[in-house]
Amino acid sequence: MPASDPRGLRGASLPTGLMLAAAPTVAVLQFRALALLTVLGFLAAVALHAREHRRLPLPRPAMLAPVLLPLGWLLASAAWALEPGRAATTALTLGLYVLLGAMAARAVAEQPPHRLRAVLRCLGWGLAAGIALALLDHASGHWLRAAVRGMSPAEAPPNLPFGLKPAVSVIAVLLPLALCLPSSPPAVLPSVVRWALLPLGVATVLWLPAESAKIAVLAGLAAMAAAWLLGAWVARAAGALLAVAVLAAPLLLGAALPRLPALDALPPSAAHRVLIWDFVLERIGERPLLGWGGEASRSVPGGRDTFGTATLERFGLGGPVPRAWFEGVRAQRLPLHPHNAPLQIWLELGAVGALLAAGLLLWLGWRGAALHAPAAAGLLTSGGVVGMLSYGVWQAWWIGVLLLLAVGLAALARLRAAP
Repeated sequence: MPASDPRGLRGASLPTGLMLAAAPTVAVLQFRALALLTVLGFLAAVALHAREHRRLPLPRPAMLAPVLLPLGWLLASAAWALEPGRAATTALTLGLYVLLGAMAARAVAEQPPHRLRAVLRCLGWGLAAGIALALLDHASGHWLRAAVRGMSPAEAPPNLPFGLKPAVSVIAVLLPLALCLPSSPPAVLPSVVRWALLPLGVATVLWLPAESAKIAVLAGLAAMAAAWLLGAWVARAAGALLAVAVLAAPLLLGAALPRLPALDALPPSAAHRVLIWDFVLERIGERPLLGWGGEASRSVPGGRDTFGTATLERFGLGGPVPRAWFEGVRAQRLPLHPHNAPLQIWLELGAVGALLAAGLLLWLGWRGAALHAPAAAGLLTSGGVVGMLSYGVWQAWWIGVLLLLAVGLAALARLRAAP
């Protein structure tokens, strides 16, 4: 069947391709809808695979164990969590989410090559559409995202521009995968489109607001290029470095924060993040082994308090301008989560959770190297940077993005291995 045949999207490849095509656009318009998109897409992929093959695409237990062990510890932490019901619900919900994503990845990996090419073509064109919409929204003063919400840019709330940051993060983590799409005939994408994604994607991420995504895209592309040149050990090293970062985060940040220069030159939001980490380190020190329990970031003692004068002055923020910002927004010591995945794991799940998370990252590096080393190195690095600097560990939309990346990597690896 020709690669351009629309019948390439059949069975499990149909919802998977539609998901990958729609995800960047959904991220631009309303990023929280990514959770719903991926749940429905994964369910449809599993159902269509079962209909076609008369069996469920069950993943091997060895593939699930490294991911489910940290979630099992999250569930166990409900026994001492500040909000036991929330901890248990999060663990069970995410466990089912991961299982569903793993089943979808297995279903996609069993598709024939012409369907895999169609799926990956959707990924490439979807990313191109997401980049174009993100640029349009930003250049138009967020007209597009305001219109989706039924308002004009003048009526939009002041925080509307910040809602574009998750879309920029999605572009940053998808870009290494898209650049690894096969170029040998029949090519998944026209060469001009495939290579246009690199400058346009990087320029978009660097232009739009999202500081962590800027670091992520450059680091991810560097890791991808290194893996092309140096081989699979780069992907394994990426997993190992992330594992070390998780284990050593309290020690490294605990040693670094007191030695920082005055933070008054930083954007106020960045300075706020440093102060959040300082507070979280104090709470980690109180319960280092088991942590405060799952989802404790929302309710840890003192988290809703604002920063006192002594803390602001300790970090060089005692001047009138930074003080006015912190007082004006009533910046809390811990608003929802630490904006740092390793610190959140330590805070909520303690050293035991950190060990399990480090084991997962090591496994991801090793497994990814066996599937497609350049793509895996790029995905691990870019996703790791975003996770360590931005979003909460348990945010459903972000988990959905990571699972979607795993499905895309499975399709790429299966196509690469096809005769």
